[in-house]
Amino acid sequence: MKFKDYYEVLGVPRDATQDEIKRAYRKLARKYHPDVSKEPDAEARFKELGEAYEVLKDPEKRAAYDQFGQNWQHGQDFTPPPGWDAGFEFSGGGFTGAEAEQFSDFFESLFGGGGFHRAAGGGRRHTWKQKGEDHHAKILIDLEDAYHGTEKSLTLKVPEVDETGHVVTRTKTLQVKIPKGITRGKRIRLRGQGAPGIGGGEPGDLYLEVDFKPHPFYRIEGKDLYLDLPVTPWEAALGATVKVPTPGGIVDLKIPPGSQTGRKLRLKGRGLPGKTPGDEYVVLKIETPEPKTDEQRQLYERMAEIMPFNPRSRLGV
Repeated sequence: MKFKDYYEVLGVPRDATQDEIKRAYRKLARKYHPDVSKEPDAEARFKELGEAYEVLKDPEKRAAYDQFGQNWQHGQDFTPPPGWDAGFEFSGGGFTGAEAEQFSDFFESLFGGGGFHRAAGGGRRHTWKQKGEDHHAKILIDLEDAYHGTEKSLTLKVPEVDETGHVVTRTKTLQVKIPKGITRGKRIRLRGQGAPGIGGGEPGDLYLEVDFKPHPFYRIEGKDLYLDLPVTPWEAALGATVKVPTPGGIVDLKIPPGSQTGRKLRLKGRGLPGKTPGDEYVVLKIETPEPKTDEQRQLYERMAEIMPFNPRSRLGV
């Protein structure tokens, strides 16, 4: 997938005001409209302009795009950085305001179906006294926060347009209670922390969608944890009892004799807590020590003599 420099597409500088972006789009859209343009690539160019404008006209999308976009060039191979959209507060449905399938894979990967969704009852009502709009944000937490439960201070970026027409971000700091056992994709509701109400209406709510920071040991799937555990050839061949980390502390794990790389052993109830707690799955990874002395090399040679074994036999070689 290629990175798209939306500023380059519209021919505007990165510090352009919202009005300058609008004028640039209107000028180019008239030029490349398929109904009037004679250019051979008019339809594709018109679609590309629409995609760029969809992002840059929206202060929230633009602020999030700007956070990482300045480090990439148009046409470079691109993969969205993990958690790139975390820490931004969005009104309404967040990134779901456009029909992502109308645009490129690049747009879809950033602003498509993975975005936040408007909470039921969070929209504006058609009366003079209106509840404020609900806001949404994605937050990144540590595994340990979800395992133990905690209260922590979180800072969100709130994009807005200043008096000069430029997109700026202000920060908003909140004390948030992280429930014990919360999983990826769950939402924390902060009542009254959304947009102010109109005509005396109550304020909207802020919904925080939870995701996890990368962990040095564990992969997280629902309430289950996965840990790659290095073991020696003799521990795998002969069996052994080894120490294994879990979020709740170190435990002993029995490795059955004859184990192979990829074997999965279950530690019941050692995943994220809950009414039905998750499990921790230990995936064995056999690591062979490098022989560094003559004695060690002779040991390997002796093993090859008395334990003839061809792990490639099933491949016919």
